[in-house]
Amino acid sequence: MEWQQTITDYGASWQETDPDKRLVLLTKCFAENGRYVDPTAEVNGRANLCDHIGDVLQSSGGRVELTSEPSNHHDVVHFTWHMIDPEGGILVSGHDFIRLDAEGKIAYLAGFFGDPVPLH
Repeated sequence: MEWQQTITDYGASWQETDPDKRLVLLTKCFAENGRYVDPTAEVNGRANLCDHIGDVLQSSGGRVELTSEPSNHHDVVHFTWHMIDPEGGILVSGHDFIRLDAEGKIAYLAGFFGDPVPLH
């Protein structure tokens, strides 16, 4: 699978409220035993990530949208995103760094909220 499609499917999974449809998307892009970490969560496995995304979408009432073209080198991909609330406001934005496995699926994802603090 092309890495661009992997990121497209992953982004779509953060907009899908139906858990069965979300799992289909994650099956295409996220390794079965992949690992997801962000400042508030540590999730192991595709099925657990599906549940985590569902919990986040339900509790926020929002959705996540990619806000940059993904860039890559070697087996690493980086992109930015934001979570939109039901009224269209930005709840949080961030950066994701992804390591792909040999099949082109996400094996590890580290998400960061906001931008790094500039040096003074």
